[in-house]
Amino acid sequence: MTRRPLILAALLALPLHAATEADICIYGGTSAGVIAAVQASREGRSVILVEPGQHLGGMSVEGLGGTDIDNHKEFQNSPAVGGLTLEFYRRISARYHREAKFDAMVQQRLKNSSLWGFEPHVAESVFDDWVRESPRITVLRGHRLKEKDGVAKSGTRITAIHCENGAEIRARIFIDATYEGDLLAFAGISFTVGREGNAKYGETKNGIRTDTRHGQLDKRIDPYLTPGTPSSGLIFGVQDSPLGQHGTADESIQGYAFRLCLTKNPANRIPFEKPAGYDPAHYELQRRYIAAGGVISPPGANLPNGKTDPGSWHSLAGNFTGWNHRYPIATYADRELMLRTSRDYIQGVYWFMAHDPSVPEAQRLTWSAWGRCKDEFTDNDGWPRIFYIRNGRRMVSDFVLTEAHVRKNDPEPVEDSVGLIWWPPDLHHARRIVKDGRVWNEGAVFNESKEADWIPCGIPYRSLVPRTSECTNLLSPTCPSSSYVAYGAYRIEFTFMIAAQSAATAASIALDHSQDIQQVSYPALRTRLLKDAQILSVPQK
Repeated sequence: MTRRPLILAALLALPLHAATEADICIYGGTSAGVIAAVQASREGRSVILVEPGQHLGGMSVEGLGGTDIDNHKEFQNSPAVGGLTLEFYRRISARYHREAKFDAMVQQRLKNSSLWGFEPHVAESVFDDWVRESPRITVLRGHRLKEKDGVAKSGTRITAIHCENGAEIRARIFIDATYEGDLLAFAGISFTVGREGNAKYGETKNGIRTDTRHGQLDKRIDPYLTPGTPSSGLIFGVQDSPLGQHGTADESIQGYAFRLCLTKNPANRIPFEKPAGYDPAHYELQRRYIAAGGVISPPGANLPNGKTDPGSWHSLAGNFTGWNHRYPIATYADRELMLRTSRDYIQGVYWFMAHDPSVPEAQRLTWSAWGRCKDEFTDNDGWPRIFYIRNGRRMVSDFVLTEAHVRKNDPEPVEDSVGLIWWPPDLHHARRIVKDGRVWNEGAVFNESKEADWIPCGIPYRSLVPRTSECTNLLSPTCPSSSYVAYGAYRIEFTFMIAAQSAATAASIALDHSQDIQQVSYPALRTRLLKDAQILSVPQK
């Protein structure tokens, strides 16, 4: 008898999903998850990176190629990018053979947003190669956390996570790097989702916004099926929700989007087909807006090779305003339904703008020139596989990052910075409702003007860890303890990556000393972060 059948028999006798164990388990292969894994590996730790889907990189490989770095004339935020995050963008530049220009830009503190942008498939190849270069990282794709009994704990420590496919992963420390915050929630850690009232944390931009001006519709649109007749009901996309009181709490959150990657290159273009079940009535908002003289401009190329990543450049073109309030806490099945419904709708928007006779011919021609890319999202017909999740769960810990920490006048100091937040509170509309007899967008906050009332601030280490009474071996760089407004400034891909490197470093220190993650010495952590070229405060000019 040859050895091969014996070996095969032995392999078949093994459990299909044997327990896997490492120093650190990272749940969520987002950009933050990959950065955390690489940093932990460099710290000499064994790492298991668990990804529910099949792709690493999160939004950086799901269409968000136009990074929010140096893309506003009123401020320059690239000085916040250091450590492994800067290395990621330099690796991107190497793929485009522009690393010399990139290095000169960084060294001279020049402002050139084009050198930070990339195509999704290029970012994915960078992340994949990076993980392969790191010998201590084991990647488990297609491993989604069980919705019930997915987290095992002993006291305040997570001991293992259990996936739907039967896999069990054990680790000494866990990092939740998902956008949704599923691991921390299933571990029993306190969280919130909606908008707090201004009174809760002494803020001014939280809760319901009865004075919304940013991104407001510039044309008056009648909201009723029969114009002027409220009893006829509302047109599609307008919520039957009262305006409410300014600054009060509300469960609504800002709209999601797909960050499509589009091209006008005929050789690489997949035209937008008419979606199955297309209903012209679903685009009455756009029809009435255009009839009132409004213009919904097409996307514009902002990525290498003539591609673009539209998300929300017009409130009637990209965002799913009012659709996704419960997505972070929805079941997996409900999330998938939301995703399919939203994809059908946005596909209909593109079809409508390119074909509906109510759209002026010149606009139809400019829209019809764009299509999905054959060389992007190749396993999903050119569509991103996930939403642009602008808000997931937010931890509620003993410390909460709030508007006070990013305000320009008399800011609350951050004494345990592990990176920089360098973006204004940025909140898209949460609801599309009726106000004064017209369609009205509610909830947007953004101020990039020279008179802006915000400043960069540190990422507090305390915002990355839960209450000691709830869990002592988990961190989250993507779902920090933060108010809705402060998270609007935090929720940028490069911020997630910066926080992830710092979280992994803190985890390594905790392992060094057999400590709870809340006990990590900040001076020791700061020293390690500076050694690794993390930027912890605004650089001096």
